[in-house]
Amino acid sequence: MDIVDQKILITQADYAKKLRPLLPVEAFVPNINIVWILLINILILIAGWAIASYLDRWNPYYLWLYLPFSIIMANSIIVLLFSTHDLLHTSAISNPRLRQLVSLLGLTMLWMPPTLWKAVHNREHHNKTNSEQDPDRNYLYSQPNNWGKWIQNAFVPSSEVNPFLLTIGMAHAWGVHVFRNLTSVLFFNDKNAQYPVFAFSISEKERWKIVGELITIISLHIAILLSLQFSPVKLLLAYFLPIWIGHAGLMFYIYTNHMLCRMTSVNDALINSLSIRVPKIFDILHINFSYHTEHHIFPSMNPNYYPMVQELLLTHYADRFNLMDAGKVWKLMLQTPRHYLNETTFTDWSNNKIVPCPELGITTAKESAI
Repeated sequence: MDIVDQKILITQADYAKKLRPLLPVEAFVPNINIVWILLINILILIAGWAIASYLDRWNPYYLWLYLPFSIIMANSIIVLLFSTHDLLHTSAISNPRLRQLVSLLGLTMLWMPPTLWKAVHNREHHNKTNSEQDPDRNYLYSQPNNWGKWIQNAFVPSSEVNPFLLTIGMAHAWGVHVFRNLTSVLFFNDKNAQYPVFAFSISEKERWKIVGELITIISLHIAILLSLQFSPVKLLLAYFLPIWIGHAGLMFYIYTNHMLCRMTSVNDALINSLSIRVPKIFDILHINFSYHTEHHIFPSMNPNYYPMVQELLLTHYADRFNLMDAGKVWKLMLQTPRHYLNETTFTDWSNNKIVPCPELGITTAKESAI
């Protein structure tokens, strides 16, 4: 195996083989509560749109009172991604048609066809995490300077990013991610598209399923816009604002998952992934999504047991495990360039700033504050 910084890379399967006997059997039983969480948050969005349909009757001076609803709806969009993400890793719904329907509803506000999600996330990202073949990694400096790479350079957190563009990017990066991969597989599907981080291909059956799912998603969005009567105030408060805030919130998590880590030719989840510490309320609201390394070791595990996996990692792999306070991770992202020069080095767009991938490891809350 490769040796980097005296660390021999270990496969995800090897970690799972060692740790699984130390975990209770119930940790691997499909969590049906995920389905209820998903459906409850769909109902929250529907309730928010129903209330917004009456905004034209509100005194304009009191429209700001709807802002808490916008934030609650934004959180529901975050939860819908994370709950659908967990659902599609498990067999919580055994009936394939019902599972497809529920996952489609869960991903509608993310504009993500579930068949595309299973391809880009479950199949490509999880099996090739932060390798050259991972569609979710940073762009390589050696890749062509196309519009996809330019958007990452201009809008993703880095030492070069403009704060105003970063703010815009937080709200729109998820949409760019979907558009990049969606157009790549629908219009090219030959692995030769240059603008994605890494172009992958899917079967013809999957392509047609994605087309059907996309038509359904577009139809559902049109129905939402019709229910809001295309009113600028209603659209801003009950459609665009929840999407912008929700997408920004989920991108905060997604950026911290792997983008500070080095690339690996072996899928070593403790080297190419990062778990973050967040206030407990966010772990409760967001289904323990902060335990990301734990998820990469056991993708189909009940997320309620991720803290138990973390304790095992701290016991058995403390010298390898990346666990940091969320604020410290964000600070490091704003201190480092965002393109890979090679597996262990970052660089900027012009290759003028060359920085080794930071040593991550386990950082205490006290150290994070320094």
